[in-house]
Amino acid sequence: MVIRNEPRVARTGVTIVNSRPVEARSDLCFGGLFSFNGNGEMTGSHWLDESGLLSGPIGITNTHQVGLVRDALVAAEIERDPKASWCLPVVGETYDGFLNDIGAFHLTLDDVKAAIADADAHPDGAVAEGNVGGGTGMVCHGFKGGIGTSSRRVETAGSIYTVGALVQANYGARDLVRLEGRPVGTMIDAEVTPLPTDPAVADAGSIIVVIATDAPLLADQCKRLARRATVGLARVGGTGGNGSGDIFIAFSTGNTVPLHAVEPTTVTTVPAVAMTSLFNATAEAVEESIWNALCAAETMTGYQGRVVHAIPHDRLAALR
Repeated sequence: MVIRNEPRVARTGVTIVNSRPVEARSDLCFGGLFSFNGNGEMTGSHWLDESGLLSGPIGITNTHQVGLVRDALVAAEIERDPKASWCLPVVGETYDGFLNDIGAFHLTLDDVKAAIADADAHPDGAVAEGNVGGGTGMVCHGFKGGIGTSSRRVETAGSIYTVGALVQANYGARDLVRLEGRPVGTMIDAEVTPLPTDPAVADAGSIIVVIATDAPLLADQCKRLARRATVGLARVGGTGGNGSGDIFIAFSTGNTVPLHAVEPTTVTTVPAVAMTSLFNATAEAVEESIWNALCAAETMTGYQGRVVHAIPHDRLAALR
């Protein structure tokens, strides 16, 4: 998270998600991608879509600094393995230019290094939510948005698996937001909680969703899981507006794919009929992650004195 008022206003940051712990960084994961609306960027996505394999961390930041984060991840990989001759990191973005002076390029290489080190040092730690990391300057449904996460435990195919979701929520119009089907946006309207002064914010944002599971899935199954993020997004009120980059990635740690394998590798997979429970868990985890981002975020004043208000918890609780 980068917060600064002088000489230029900074409300930005970077979030790092490790697909493998540090000690297993050379192992690949099966992964898949789904673009609900493509007005956004995710580096490395073409090779992920082609190969079905994911290596290394995933980065999420603001629109103008994807390149910096991508370069920092390449440098970190070369530092870890000086013999590494090829690295194509996955880095996604959402636009924080309403609260952040985005053209000032506030994020630095040291900021990204610190985020990488923090992710490496806390592989099992709780994930901070709201105005943190890449979600620092984000706006969601006219309220303060940001980072949110949630998970579900699922019994399927004779075993219990975990499905986790992390979102960088920065999308959507106020009147569309729903909580368990209730039109929260019309109940907590602009008279209750003021809207951002720029009406284009609702259509200029995006959402990145990262889904991780320990269920043994192959690449095509990961892609199917990524698609189900759309269901969770839609439940909250996301419709994939024209200006929104809604890009979802899913990966599985349930198989180990050696980076330098030259012989056939044995993998396992859940049967297709077992996927429905994982689909349901994904939709629920994404829906809750967005709400966790909204509820954890705090009111923020940023670039040119612009203010984005947090969703009022008391009014939200009164609707239940």
